[in-house]
Amino acid sequence: MREIQCRLLILGAGPGGYVCAIRAGQLGVDTVVVDAEPPGGTCLNVGCIPSKALIHAAEEYHRIVQLSSNPSMGIAARGATLDLAATMAWKDGIVARLSGGVAALLHKAKVRLVTGRATLRDGKTLRVETPEGPVQIRTEVLVLATGAEPIEIPALPFGGKVISSTGALALTEVPHRLAVVGGGYIGLELGIAFAKLGSQVTVVEAAPRILPQYDAELTRPVAQRLAALGVRVLTGARAGGLSDSGALRVAGADGAEDIAADKVLVTVGRRPRATGAGIDGLRLEMAGPFLKIDERCRTSMTGVLAIGDVTGEPMLAHRAMAQGEMVAELVAGQRRAWDKRAVPAVCFTDPEIVSVGLSPDEAQAQNHRIVTGLFPFAASGRAMTAGDEAGFVRVTAREDTHELLGIQAVGAGVAELAGGFALALEMGARVEDIAGTVHAHPTRGEALHEACLRALGQALHI
Repeated sequence: MREIQCRLLILGAGPGGYVCAIRAGQLGVDTVVVDAEPPGGTCLNVGCIPSKALIHAAEEYHRIVQLSSNPSMGIAARGATLDLAATMAWKDGIVARLSGGVAALLHKAKVRLVTGRATLRDGKTLRVETPEGPVQIRTEVLVLATGAEPIEIPALPFGGKVISSTGALALTEVPHRLAVVGGGYIGLELGIAFAKLGSQVTVVEAAPRILPQYDAELTRPVAQRLAALGVRVLTGARAGGLSDSGALRVAGADGAEDIAADKVLVTVGRRPRATGAGIDGLRLEMAGPFLKIDERCRTSMTGVLAIGDVTGEPMLAHRAMAQGEMVAELVAGQRRAWDKRAVPAVCFTDPEIVSVGLSPDEAQAQNHRIVTGLFPFAASGRAMTAGDEAGFVRVTAREDTHELLGIQAVGAGVAELAGGFALALEMGARVEDIAGTVHAHPTRGEALHEACLRALGQALHI
């Protein structure tokens, strides 16, 4: 058996793992990263990137369909056709380009990439079954970056017409009737995309409302858009399996019903890969289903660290990347600790949602006395000229110091505002700091400026 020795071994080449590897390589750390799949992990290969490609294609197609039947702004179209197989091929091309780019960056940083199924023998030894035969890797420091996977409902096991988000991103035909089990961000992102592509979509959510991780004020514009798209939403309802005819059985407050569906997309959450590949044999301390870590991503075993989704919420690629960069610098001998004030969360529904820091309800639950300011896009010149005025920007700040505690937005394209929102909180900005900053006109970003002015009682355009 071939053997490899290294200073740093990373199990998992997703966003956290490959960023950790690249940064470690840049710092001169002898690094090996292992994964059975192409570099990029779930996010790049079957998650964030391909889903955003599908969402964009769906929006383009839907816009043409709408202009065909309802001319707007003096523009009319003469029909639209869709070849979903070609759309998926276009999406796969983007994924291949990015995955190849990650592999090139790993090579540039002198990181060794080993492809194959891995099994940990202990905290410093890994066996990998590669196409060329087994390889044993010995390391001084081990980083677990194994990510997460879709949760399967016992009554709706994946297979046949029941698909996960991965299966939805591999379809080559638009399902005539699509049932989505789970009204969280994954289910609604994909459900809205397929509704725009022509599917009759029904969303089944067990909670009293969709997107329960966000407050009702933020999600209201999304609910209105779902209704406009003809998406049926059943809240307080539970999916119970398939009937003999292949319909989805649903039990809700109004009783039981069968929902006809060609495909059933199950998106009820993701579970950490915290036990496979021999990880359970290390007997690491857990925090519920996640690996327990400290502020330096250290687990309960000396020399074993963990990053990304396997370590808990928020299960976001950019959190994993930031952790990976920090861990690489720690292994290289630098002094680092996780002291981030805010990790932005983005929901790529229509309209998009961004949340950074605390909502008003969360701030009050933590006994903060607060002031808030909200500026609607209906009063934004840029939103009007873009033809999409739904949504708003909202700020929450301490009443005494005016330090920003949270910024949220819902509206077209607001995902691109997430970086500015996070920067404001990370730097401890006050409402006056944002209000005193000149914002370009006409842009959607002006809404943040106006929301802060409103929080100060100095609103100009509302």
